[in-house]
Amino acid sequence: MPDYKILYVDDELINLQLFKFNFQKEFNLFLASSGQEALEILGKEDILVIISDLKMPGMNGIELIKAIKSKSPEKVCMMLSAYYISEAKEMGLDESLLHKYIVKPWNKTEIISTLQTIFNNSH
Repeated sequence: MPDYKILYVDDELINLQLFKFNFQKEFNLFLASSGQEALEILGKEDILVIISDLKMPGMNGIELIKAIKSKSPEKVCMMLSAYYISEAKEMGLDESLLHKYIVKPWNKTEIISTLQTIFNNSH
């Protein structure tokens, strides 16, 4: 398996564990429970794809993605949320920053397919 690194950011531990359980065999996963922790990981690791929850205390997913894209526009950012895109737009989401917006509950096959396409196109 190539070194397909993904950072998943969610403030709820159960969601981090669920994501890890479902995708750790296919991808090299990094997990963060806050936007700040995510930025620290990105400072140390060369990770192409970041998947973030929308609503998190402190730095929300939109603020995190804006911070990532301002430093590294080549990063592929996705949002995974229980909230619909209209609510994310109300919070200031600029869709040009996002590769994909996925509404929870997510579909494992759809996420794997999307990620494989991203990694295949990055080489």
